[in-house]
Amino acid sequence: MTKPQEIPEEELRETFIRASGPGGQNVNKLSTAVELRFDVRASPSLSERVRERLIALAGSRMTLEGVLIIRADRFRTQDRNRQDARERLQALVAEAAKPPPPVRRPTKPSRGAKERRLTGKAVRSGIKKMRGRPGDE
Repeated sequence: MTKPQEIPEEELRETFIRASGPGGQNVNKLSTAVELRFDVRASPSLSERVRERLIALAGSRMTLEGVLIIRADRFRTQDRNRQDARERLQALVAEAAKPPPPVRRPTKPSRGAKERRLTGKAVRSGIKKMRGRPGDE
């Protein structure tokens, strides 16, 4: 397996915003939530294949300009939220770096398989015909 893709610090932009949820007295005073922005389209550290898959995986987290936004506010401290946002970005890039699953090639049944199927249908049909009343024929 290949090593996970490294994203240089210079390509990431972080802004700190006030988080919703628990935090006690600090919730309205401190900006503990992190909004991590990563410009996927302009990033030289990603290969073209990984870039395309990352854009597809990101979904609504991707802006029209090709910037991936990850918001982390699960924790009460800024450091832990920064770490969480970076881990989530790394996981997303690692998922995009995985090769896509192989595509199934459509196959046709062999002549023998077709004959066995038709023989089985004929046998079953005969069994069902025998279930009727004796005077039906």
